[in-house]
Formats: sequence, C-alpha cells, structure tokens
Amino acid sequence: MDQLIRTENLEKTYNSDSVRVFAVRGVSLTVKRGEFTALVGPSGSGKTTLLNLISGLDSPTGGKVFLKETDLTQADDKERSLLRRDHIGFIFQAYNLIPVLTVCENIEYVMLLQGVDKEQRLARVRAILSDVGLDGFENRFPLQLSGGQQQRVAIARAMVSSPDLVLADEPTANLDSKSGEALLEMMHRLNRKTGITFLFSTHDPMIMERAERLVTLKDGMIDDDVNR
Repeated sequence: MDQLIRTENLEKTYNSDSVRVFAVRGVSLTVKRGEFTALVGPSGSGKTTLLNLISGLDSPTGGKVFLKETDLTQADDKERSLLRRDHIGFIFQAYNLIPVLTVCENIEYVMLLQGVDKEQRLARVRAILSDVGLDGFENRFPLQLSGGQQQRVAIARAMVSSPDLVLADEPTANLDSKSGEALLEMMHRLNRKTGITFLFSTHDPMIMERAERLVTLKDGMIDDDVNR
C-alpha cells in the first residue's frame, strides 16, 4: 500500500480567555491506501481537530499535512475545496443530509459539483444504494428514513464518487447498537471491496474492535499506534 496521508509535527492551538489551548501537539502520522483506521481517545484528546486538519477544513498552527503529494498547508482555500470535493468523502455524527433533497439528490450532489453527466450519476447512485442495502429508496426524503437508514445514505454520499479517503467523525454516535454494528460491517465490507481508505474519529468500542489500526490520542499527542 502506498502513502495517502502524511502529517509532520502537526500542531493546532487556540486562545481561550487569554489561555493558550493545545488541541493537537506534534502529531506525525502516515496513513496508507486501503487502511481501516480509528483515531481513539477521550473527549478533548484532539481526534476531531486532527480530522479537520487532515481534510483541510481547518488550518494548523504549525507543521504540515500532505494528501498524496499535495501540501495542504501551502494550498489556498479554493485548492483545498477542490481537493476535498474530488478526493475526500465525509460521514458525520448528525448525518448532515439536506432535508429538502431526495435520497438520490443527496447522494449525487458531489457528482453534480464535479460535472458528472446525469446518466452516469444515476447509474452510480443505483449501484451504491444496492451496496448499502437501500434499493428503491431513491425518491424518499431524509425525514422519511430511520437514523440508521439516514447514515447509510450519508455513507453512500461519501463513497459514490470513489474518493481516496473517507473521514468518519463519530459515525455511530446517534445509532442504537444493532444499527451501529450493521453499519460498521457494511463500511468494512465496502473498504475491502473498493480499497477506499477509512479514517474514523471515535470512542465507540464497536469501531475499536473492528478497526485494523488504532491510533490513540491523549492531550493532543499520539499516545499509542497499533496495527492489528
């Protein structure tokens, strides 16, 4: 497997009431293509901040972030936006589906931005809905779906354009254990089928059990890094 993400001595600090808060401190991390990896640690350990730095949604105070060979810390806002559009899928704790759009419209949205033609978009939507077990749900709206079904749509949206990387921030936090387990099995299966890299931020034991690599953060630093 070749390198997909590399961070070098990454740092992020905030000023809160004249107090300097170290969210990420000196993190050097490499993630290879095809990994199914979880960032774990207690609340406030820096997991979500690190995901935001890796995606270019946030800018580091110090250090570097590379996506493939591109240094995100040297890219401007437009370049980072295009890199996210074309190379990164996102899965959020709160699903973040657009309520006035149908399942099909939510899933195809990124492909619309990419300029993919309608026939190809619809073919990809049908294929990914089959992969996530939602055949026939194309014309439903998010509020007509259960939480587990909405997260399946979010996963389909993240993967439909075949990104290099899917970043999942606490993807099972709002689901019951049965739905969460089913979604994890599905994501692991899709990871093996497509080779898309998954990087989770989580404190869910179910994700920790299934992750093939655990990177433990403590006080913004890597405390442990285990391949299993």
